Amino acid sequence: MEFSKEEISKKASNCLGCKVKMCQKGCPLGNDITTFIQYIKEENYEKAYYELCKTTVLSPICGRICPHKSQCEGSCVRGIKGESVNIGNLEAYIGDLGLKEGYSIPKFTTENKEKRIAIVGGGPAGLTAAANLARNGYGVTIYEKYNTLGGILRYGIPDFRLDKTVLDNQIKKILDLGIKTKCNVELGKDYTILQLQEEYDAVFLAFGANISAKMGIVGEELEGVFGGNELLEHNTHPNYTKKSVAVIGGGNVAMDTARTIKRLGAEEVTVIYRRAQKQMPAEEKEIQDAMNEGIHFLFQTNLVKIMGEKSVERIECIKTELIKKEGETREVPVDINGSNFELPMDYVVMAVGSKPELELVENLGVELTKKGFIKVNENYQTSNPKIFAGGDISGAKATVAWASRSGRNASDEIIKFLEK
Repeated sequence: MEFSKEEISKKASNCLGCKVKMCQKGCPLGNDITTFIQYIKEENYEKAYYELCKTTVLSPICGRICPHKSQCEGSCVRGIKGESVNIGNLEAYIGDLGLKEGYSIPKFTTENKEKRIAIVGGGPAGLTAAANLARNGYGVTIYEKYNTLGGILRYGIPDFRLDKTVLDNQIKKILDLGIKTKCNVELGKDYTILQLQEEYDAVFLAFGANISAKMGIVGEELEGVFGGNELLEHNTHPNYTKKSVAVIGGGNVAMDTARTIKRLGAEEVTVIYRRAQKQMPAEEKEIQDAMNEGIHFLFQTNLVKIMGEKSVERIECIKTELIKKEGETREVPVDINGSNFELPMDYVVMAVGSKPELELVENLGVELTKKGFIKVNENYQTSNPKIFAGGDISGAKATVAWASRSGRNASDEIIKFLEK
């Protein structure tokens, strides 16, 4: 994100420096936003960097991809009557400067403690937990099934949203804290949870939940029906040339998938979402960018059926109306009888949520929730007190900042457990 010092100074000058820091309350990581922006105003960029380091190790990443309008910027007092402070750009600028100038992530202690922790998964929760533990003097080893770390940051977010050079450089900075890695090893195949328990003093499970959920409708088994998570993770796409593609869902996976498919040459991409645009969980900017790129949207529309002989040929949809039901916190989409219509379609991509890999989690020997996530208590402990879990695999809110917070909080609880 290229901004001049003058542009950044202007963005920072919009901050009122509120005593009651609503922006900080809106940030899942609790970044002290007004303080780091004050340092920018004073052109003390190094201090701004170290202020952010108190609560996050992913500033150049979160500054780019967080849903700021529903988090920090959405809580900004400036936004009540006008434009909120552009916190994301400011955070990314300082994070990038930290990479450029070689600022290190400071440790909290110089003591090297004997206790060792294994972390399974090198995504935002795992990286943040590893960094926090290493900063507190503990020996940490990250186990990763792919040959490089990053998790969803690398395998779930397209390059046009997150430059992987930035990711690589930030991961290196985190590993420079003294963190060890074991890549190309998969839990349940190359090693077991029992082996980790025997070798380490604590284990943190943070390998995500990246299996696309299904709707349970007719035709989902046809050729040409894909999961959005899998398309992004494995980057194995069919030939979209002169094809029509329907993407079902309204979150960031839906936006990332739709925009990726459009870039890969699809003639027409249509996002189908059963609620209104204002209710979409995707970041407002991502929705607008998708629209600007020529992606069509069908709001208040539900997918009913996928039709074809062996592969997708057409889909049946139905219009919905939003009704406020007793006991519900928001309006519920209800199908409108007789509003069914069909559309010719070549591919359908499901982006209606994700779930854990059932076979993997069932063999961990820990209690699961009804939805198949790893069940944890308020201390992020599983039913096995030596094993902790966080991020998507424990059902945490599915944004990078919330996953990172989960990793940080879990690592704090691991420290308490180890110091008993």
